[in-house]
Amino acid sequence: IASINSETKEVRLMSVYRDTYLNLGNDTYNKCNAAYAKGGPKQAINMLNMNLDLDITDFAAVGFKGVIDVVDAVGGVWIEVDSAELEHINNYQISISENLKTDYIPVKTTGLQKLNGLQATAYCRIRYTAGDDFKRTERQREVLQAIMEEAKDLDVASLTKIANNVFGNFYTSVDLQEVISLLSDLPSYTIIDEGGFPSNDFRTGATIGGIGDSVICTDLEKAVVDFHKRFFADEEYVVSDTLKGISQTIHANTDAFVR
Repeated sequence: IASINSETKEVRLMSVYRDTYLNLGNDTYNKCNAAYAKGGPKQAINMLNMNLDLDITDFAAVGFKGVIDVVDAVGGVWIEVDSAELEHINNYQISISENLKTDYIPVKTTGLQKLNGLQATAYCRIRYTAGDDFKRTERQREVLQAIMEEAKDLDVASLTKIANNVFGNFYTSVDLQEVISLLSDLPSYTIIDEGGFPSNDFRTGATIGGIGDSVICTDLEKAVVDFHKRFFADEEYVVSDTLKGISQTIHANTDAFVR
């Protein structure tokens, strides 16, 4: 989720953990990534709006090729690669390159380095290190921020050319001309906050029968209040009756599995 304040030029990014047990937007409950699998962007947006009391209307879905093209278009991104990540990044490069039928350049050393599009996409996929999927979403936000920093150094003409070239690899509700109209202000925007939902204070893990290992929000009401306060600086937010019902159902459905 991206919250963009056009007046203050402040941007906030929030990853919703894919295994979080939530209402899928149709009053069935499962890991939240099932919403997109079952109903595409429309159901995914419904799921997010219902469980987080939001009013999202726009989306962008990006595949491997889209990420690769954007990173390469801005000239690569600076990323700190550690020894645990080095073990996996090339394996993911191999699988992506086989899928896209393209070559890859192995990452051979640790430390701060500029990654090309395929390398950065592989980095985004790493989850077999300490932190598992929580750490993977952190890497994804890291790459998004790195892309933004590189893009800030480009002029509007270059950014417009990139937008025209890569737009075909995106599935989005936003019109290309709307994207292009925003590019001139890009250098003035700053990502001031990023994180994951549910936050560490409001989550635990459990294996739910028929669903498997899941992230459980221990108190959805409190987690969403905290989210609105942090993400939108909304000190007056009050949870909706719909959210209260979802929170109660999650508790009833998962209580027996949480230890």
